[in-house]
Amino acid sequence: MYRSVPLRAIVCLSTLFPSALLQAASDADVEALKQQLMELKQRYEVQQKALAVLEQRVRQVEEQPAAAPPKRLAKSPADMKGNQQVATGTGAAAASGGAAGSGSSYGQSLADDSQPAQSVSNLYDEASGFFGGGKFSLETGLTYSRYDTRQLILNGFLALDSIFLGNINLDRIKADTWTLDLTGRYNFDNRWQFDLNVPVVYRESTYQSGGANNGAAGVTSEETVTRDPTLGDVNFGIAYKFMDESINTPDAVFTLRVKAPTGKDPFGIKLRQSDANTNLFVPDTLPTGNGVWSISPGISLVKTYDPAVLFGSLSYTHNFEESFDDISATVNQKVPGKVRIGDSFQIGAGIAFALNEKMSMSFSMSDLVQRKSKLKQDGGDWESVVSSDANAGYFNVGMTIAASDNLTIVPNLSIGITDDAPDFSFSLKFPYYF
Repeated sequence: MYRSVPLRAIVCLSTLFPSALLQAASDADVEALKQQLMELKQRYEVQQKALAVLEQRVRQVEEQPAAAPPKRLAKSPADMKGNQQVATGTGAAAASGGAAGSGSSYGQSLADDSQPAQSVSNLYDEASGFFGGGKFSLETGLTYSRYDTRQLILNGFLALDSIFLGNINLDRIKADTWTLDLTGRYNFDNRWQFDLNVPVVYRESTYQSGGANNGAAGVTSEETVTRDPTLGDVNFGIAYKFMDESINTPDAVFTLRVKAPTGKDPFGIKLRQSDANTNLFVPDTLPTGNGVWSISPGISLVKTYDPAVLFGSLSYTHNFEESFDDISATVNQKVPGKVRIGDSFQIGAGIAFALNEKMSMSFSMSDLVQRKSKLKQDGGDWESVVSSDANAGYFNVGMTIAASDNLTIVPNLSIGITDDAPDFSFSLKFPYYF
């Protein structure tokens, strides 16, 4: 009994002793603990705000509709025409040519795609000249051409192999041509195409010559001749697609174009001497056509190598012989005769890329080679026209822009790379599919 009382006292004292120590420690560190508590509360509030912002972003993403998978950029439009061999073959070709490790699935997705990008269909039409996107299409086009040439004429002789004695004339011709083209096309069964083109031409030419009045030094004169908008040579074309694109073969289109001499012909236009310069001769008017019938067979090829489209064309133009009441350029002189404008052939090739669903770009080279023309006066012999042969080379940069499902915008820049070609030509076309 007496032993339990001290034991209980000892136990109570041992219990109260740590509490006293703890109370003393809390009194010393209370300020530090309060500071830590405030910092934790601030961090907690920042985290709560960050979580709220993140949750809002997640809801916005979840509410957006799922994006459609991207379409193939350079799928052949021939795939849309019921040619199963083309559809499966092109997909297999794309699969074999794709990146390592992903070619099979990529090629299969291309084969399963229902339609190509609209920009590819548009550039396909432009490259082949076969507009199979609709039954009927109407195209309005505007073309501007700039031609600037200089010619140094020496009339005299060289004395002592170093001194020129005579007249030196510097001639220059600056020509601007605006052409408004209206073209209607009808496509039948994606195999035949018929088109009619009606051009309206406006021309302005400025003629300059130095050495006026028999070689007067430092004297240069010029005269400008204009031609109001006038009908050019109307032409009609037929196209037949005789081969569809497959794994190893391209789309192939045969074309036949006939041009009628509805424009003003260049024969019988008189050259009159300028009153201010005895060396300057300018025409009374400017022609808007060739004056003869012509026929142009040709072929165009288009092949898809994803994501590029390769194209090429070859055509030959035969100009028929024509008779005219006057073929002389001399004032107050009328000479009837016949004309043979030299035949020509044209070749071109290029590559095009689809940049996205609505836009594509193409680069190409073309060259036109024309033979010499001949004139024959009634009762005389055929004579070749000096400098009537030509070699006109061009570098072309084109683009197709799908403005809508039916309307396409086609700008094109042609840069002349030979002396016989215009310095540059810029065209803007607006084909509309009905």
